[in-house]
Amino acid sequence: MIIPGFLVSIATFPGVITHEVAHMLFCKWRKIAVLDVCFFRFGNPAGYVVHEQTDDFMTSFLISIGPFIVNSLLCIIICFPAYLPVRFFGVEDPLSYFLLWLGLSIGMHAFPSNQDASNLYKQAKIAVRTGNPLALVSFPLVLLIYIANISSIVWADLAYGIALGIGLPALLF
Repeated sequence: MIIPGFLVSIATFPGVITHEVAHMLFCKWRKIAVLDVCFFRFGNPAGYVVHEQTDDFMTSFLISIGPFIVNSLLCIIICFPAYLPVRFFGVEDPLSYFLLWLGLSIGMHAFPSNQDASNLYKQAKIAVRTGNPLALVSFPLVLLIYIANISSIVWADLAYGIALGIGLPALLF
């Protein structure tokens, strides 16, 4: 089923907001000035963070990959305690379903954007000249980001969120 991206963004707005907050957090942690931020809007992109340029590859890497780290962790942290009562005790609590929606919507927006991949690729091309091993690893990672974003057409982003938020607790318990 094909649903326009802006409708998916509206339905999963907490994930969009968290994605942008993650970019901003890594900017702040790495002392990179944030020039402009939009946590959510009705448009494409649904959110963005504009920050100053940096020549430090590790900083560029962390800012680009930050949403994957933060959104993935939050998806697990939010879904795990919400899933267990529903799955194992049959508790049909609206709060559990709300938390599952919240966690899954955050997990769905874990993949870095194509713009993040492009920024990472540009910085990796420069950093690889100095023999930076992380830059070498970044090239296949950039390819995976592009594949993940293309795969969102067939709901790979939702599948990722479900795998983290529901699949992982189901495997563990």
